[in-house]
Amino acid sequence: MARSRAAERCRGTLVAVSQGSGTIADAPPAELRFRRPMRLGHFLRDLWRSRELVRVLAEREFQSRYKQTLLGIVWALLTPVLLVIVFALFVNRAFDIDTGDAPYILFAYIGLIPWNFFSFSLTRGGQSLVLDSGVINKVRCPREVFPLAGMASAGIDMVISLFVLGALFIGTGYELKTTVVWVPLIFALQLAFVAGIVMVFAILGVYFRDLYQAMPLLLQLVLLATPVAYGIEAIPEKSWSIYAAINPLAAVIESYRETMLYGYAPPWKLFVPAAVASAVWLIGGFVMFKKLETGIADVA
Repeated sequence: MARSRAAERCRGTLVAVSQGSGTIADAPPAELRFRRPMRLGHFLRDLWRSRELVRVLAEREFQSRYKQTLLGIVWALLTPVLLVIVFALFVNRAFDIDTGDAPYILFAYIGLIPWNFFSFSLTRGGQSLVLDSGVINKVRCPREVFPLAGMASAGIDMVISLFVLGALFIGTGYELKTTVVWVPLIFALQLAFVAGIVMVFAILGVYFRDLYQAMPLLLQLVLLATPVAYGIEAIPEKSWSIYAAINPLAAVIESYRETMLYGYAPPWKLFVPAAVASAVWLIGGFVMFKKLETGIADVA
């Protein structure tokens, strides 16, 4: 019965068009429009089944990045080390940044680790759908595995940089505080924010390629607006909550410093609004990705 009503409406539309009534621009009947059901549990199960593919893609990207280079994986160590040396030689001397009793090199390096993870994830994961378009059109899998694999590849770099952090603690003789037990919670916040923003950039970049051209500039601007080389004290305290909601990465960096260097719990005035904003990025980014992914094969 429903099919017959739908058919009658279609015939009515065709008759109106043939008679020149101008209804050719009218939308099709509601029951004939395609609506993709947003079943979160189904999507998450598909993603979990594809976890091995995420690992394989991440390993492939990581290996290809350092293939045929003289220093190879050493580049993963050199990048943050050289940046922290520049911060120590120029930024700290120019602005005389107060880091308490913690050495500035530790202070800055702890800020660089989550920043590099964010920057590399956005650069690699944000362009993954276009760079891997040949694979996407041949393999049946959840499309979000490609930006997430870019994140996983950046995660390998982050793990390698942790060895340098350990060497800095030993070399400076500074004691790692017991409040480091908060680190897994902070890392969960970091993952939620980065995953959400990477999925947004990945799916929007397929339709708006100008994002790829703007990404280096955007990263430079965000670096200046994030307390990597300086402390959160540079921001007026009355603006901390708004600042953390706009830039959750600032709360992540400051929380790492408070727990690893100074022996305090995460600053909740920063952490809570950042957690809310990260949840919005994660959920909203995932929903946007699933809504728009049906057109990836046609556009990419």
